[in-house]
Amino acid sequence: MNPAITKSGRLGFIGIGNMGSRIARRLIEHGYALCAYDRNFENVSALAASGAEPASNIADLARKSDVVLSCLSNDEAVRKAYIGPDGVLANVRPGTILLEMSTISPVVSRELAHLAYKNRVDMLDVAISGSTPAAEQGTLTLLAGGDAEVFESVSSILRVIARQFFHLGPSGSGTTMKLVVNTLLGVGMQAVAEAVAFGEKAGLERNLLLTVLGKTAVIAPALVGKLERVAKNDYSPQFPLRLMNKDYRLILENAAELTVPMPATAAAFQVNSAEFGDQGDVDFSIVVEFVEKLASLRPLQEKEQLDSAHEHRPEIEYAALLGTLHRH
Repeated sequence: MNPAITKSGRLGFIGIGNMGSRIARRLIEHGYALCAYDRNFENVSALAASGAEPASNIADLARKSDVVLSCLSNDEAVRKAYIGPDGVLANVRPGTILLEMSTISPVVSRELAHLAYKNRVDMLDVAISGSTPAAEQGTLTLLAGGDAEVFESVSSILRVIARQFFHLGPSGSGTTMKLVVNTLLGVGMQAVAEAVAFGEKAGLERNLLLTVLGKTAVIAPALVGKLERVAKNDYSPQFPLRLMNKDYRLILENAAELTVPMPATAAAFQVNSAEFGDQGDVDFSIVVEFVEKLASLRPLQEKEQLDSAHEHRPEIEYAALLGTLHRH
């Protein structure tokens, strides 16, 4: 039996950020021995208090692990962690299983899986759907691509992390499905923002509007909790705006390669980008506040008032974008 299947196997975890720290902590709490690495050693130290063994570098972690999990911010961070003399693939033992859980380009997922195969190790792309509260509670949804037998062999690990997990097909299928999911998440939030601003401007009381909207069938479950936080003007990051924008870029780049028109997604990305400057570490639901500002429902902050005097005003760019979409 592959040691990945039992708790006698040793796990290595790379990327102890908002999501990674919560996933790693659950694995420790469920009896797995876990070695952790992050560029920010303070993150590892916090996890060490829960029982993790700190790793001094990625190579050391890879050599010690039967299963390596990673949860990183983007393509560049993932490639850096896996490729090169100090990366996972150059130091991991044959037979090790790699679970790459970052939201990255499917092209990168397939590239890494090919390199892993050449190094006699198995690799799955296991993309995460869900926010930090779901990671804490173990109620995430996981979307996997790669070998079906390898997927089955790590089901005991996935079960600790997620309420449900799906095998979508060959390498890259998990990250592709994550981009599909986040298309609906991002565009859905933009639609909510516009609907809320419309209702407010028409005279509906904001809190009542948000409460009733959250009880209708048209709001996706993932956005119901967002409405509750928006009502309190709570935009602390569960899913940071900078990561939503990174995913928009991946979606639109892949759509362009596939010649799939995505005008609604492009428009939503444009609005998010206009707000991105100083707001990258707030939740992506901040788009509600931004659209309220465009609708003159909220005063502009001092910096925004200064910016509005410059040539590239976000509201003008947005209006121009809508005009272009209307003409086409």
